Amino acid sequence: MKNTNDHKHHYRLVMKSDHLGSADLEEFIEEKKPLIFTIKHVRQEYGVMVAGKKGDFNIAYFVEAIKPMVLNATNAKIIRGFAGGSPMVEDWNQIPIELYIDENVRFGKDTVSGVRIRPLQPKTKAKPFFTDANFDKAKKAGATIDMIKHSYQITPEVEAAYLKYELPSKTPA
Repeated sequence: MKNTNDHKHHYRLVMKSDHLGSADLEEFIEEKKPLIFTIKHVRQEYGVMVAGKKGDFNIAYFVEAIKPMVLNATNAKIIRGFAGGSPMVEDWNQIPIELYIDENVRFGKDTVSGVRIRPLQPKTKAKPFFTDANFDKAKKAGATIDMIKHSYQITPEVEAAYLKYELPSKTPA
């Protein structure tokens, strides 16, 4: 059965946002992918443009290849709880979270959809990190990035390094 949405485009995807929004999560939901991610770190950024407004924000960056997320007070409070109650964003590293779309977020006088963090931290079996020490063994086994991601956590930097290692550029003879 052919998917009738194959050539359709969500209206929010053309609104170029550098930060995670509900339209970004809808793709994961449609593909039946879990919305569990790991916060790599949180940074306080000043004078950043978010939703057309310049301001100072706490921004969460993820281990997985998804957009960073601007943390509102509600989401920051949940992460603080997951970080043992520490209010210091520098302590908010390697924290697994589950996201969802809340259709009843108040934005000024409007009710909009927004990205929220589930208040119960997901029980995840921590996968080991894939590092350059694994490159030889993975290459000999013919492991693709998708195969590696099934068993390991991999940062975008290590993924890029492995791809260069796996497929070295050919030099003319």
